[in-house]
Amino acid sequence: MKMSPLCCAVAILALTGCGDRTDRADPSPTEKAAPKAAGWSGDGMTSRDGEAAPDDVARPEMQLQVVLDRRGFSPGVVDGKMGLSTANALKAFQEANALAVTGEWDAATKAALGTWQDIPATRVVTIPAGYADASFAPLPEKASEQAQLAAMGYESMLEKLAERFHTTPEVLQALNPGAGLAPSADGEAATGAMIRAGTTLRVPNVGADAIVAADVDNAAWLATLGALGVGTAQPKAERIEVSKKAGTMKVFDAGGTLIAGFTVTTGSAHDPLPIGRWKVKGVGRNPDYAYDPALLRDVPSSEGKHRLPPGPNNPVGVVWIDLNKPHYGLHGTPEPQAIGRAQSNGCVRLTNWDAARLAQMVAPGTQVDFVA
Repeated sequence: MKMSPLCCAVAILALTGCGDRTDRADPSPTEKAAPKAAGWSGDGMTSRDGEAAPDDVARPEMQLQVVLDRRGFSPGVVDGKMGLSTANALKAFQEANALAVTGEWDAATKAALGTWQDIPATRVVTIPAGYADASFAPLPEKASEQAQLAAMGYESMLEKLAERFHTTPEVLQALNPGAGLAPSADGEAATGAMIRAGTTLRVPNVGADAIVAADVDNAAWLATLGALGVGTAQPKAERIEVSKKAGTMKVFDAGGTLIAGFTVTTGSAHDPLPIGRWKVKGVGRNPDYAYDPALLRDVPSSEGKHRLPPGPNNPVGVVWIDLNKPHYGLHGTPEPQAIGRAQSNGCVRLTNWDAARLAQMVAPGTQVDFVA
C-alpha cells in the first residue's frame, strides 16, 4: 500500500545538501557505452513513431495526449480522456505557439499539431529478457515497517509498466484485453504474473525517451530515467511559474520562451502554496525521505520518526527539487492519477515521469515563482 500523498513537507530533512545521491556506484563502462542501459533496449519494437505496430482502432484523444507529452506539454496520465490535465497541456501548447489559449482542441491547434498527426496513439512492445525478473510485493502500511525495506519499489509488474508508458494499470488492462492483466478477485491490479520475457503488449506511444548513458554519471538515476521513459536531452529552464489557481507549472528558458508545462498539485487550505519568489537549491534524485509526524497532519507523534528508503513509491517519488523556502520543494508522487485532484502539504507534486523530466531541466539558482 502506498503512502498517502499528503506528506511532502518533510522530504528536505532527508536531503541535507540536496545534491544527487553520491553513495551509489558509478555506472560501469558497459553501462556508459549502452545508449539505453535501462528499459526497452534491444526489444525490436522501440520505434518512437510506432510505424512497426500501428493502432488497431482509432484513439484520437490518446493520440493527442501522446503528441503533447512528446512536445513537453504533459497531459499527466495518458488515458485517452479529455480531462483537466489534457486541457492544461493544450493551454500551454497554445501559449507557446501564440494561439488563442482556450484549452480546446480547436481547428487552429489541430493545424499547429498537424505535422505530428502521423504519430500513432499506441505501439506494441515486447518485454525484453530480464525486465520481468524483479520481485514485487505490496508495501507495508506503517512507516516503521517501510523504513526496514531496501527500497520502496513497484508493487506489481503492471504498475512498473504503467509508469514506463505514462499511464495507469487500468489503461494497460483496457488496451490489452485477454492478456492476463485483469484485476484480481479482491479488486486490486494483477501482479503481472502473466507478463514475462517475450510477452507483447499494446502501450501508449510516448516518446522523448532517448537516453545517452554517457550524459548521466549516476547509475541509479540512469536506471530511473529508463524505467520512466524520460530522455536525457531536455531543454534548460531559467524560470518556473507555479499557479495556485490554475494548478499548473510553466517552464521558461533564458529567452522567456515557454518550453514545458505540467499539471501539478499545489497545497491545500490547511497548507497553502507559499506565494513568492524562490530559487532551486539543489536536486535530489532517487531521494530517501525523513518521516516526521510533527510535520504531517493527522499523524500521531507515537508513529515516531523514520527514514524511508528511495523508490518510485517513496512519498516524494523519484525526485525532490529543494527550494530556498524551508521544507518546501517540487517532487514526484506514488499516486500519478491524483495529480491536480488531491491535496498536498503545500509542496508542488508532479507525476514521477514529469518530475524526472523537470529534474533534467533545472539547476541550483533556477528561479521558481509561486503565484496566486
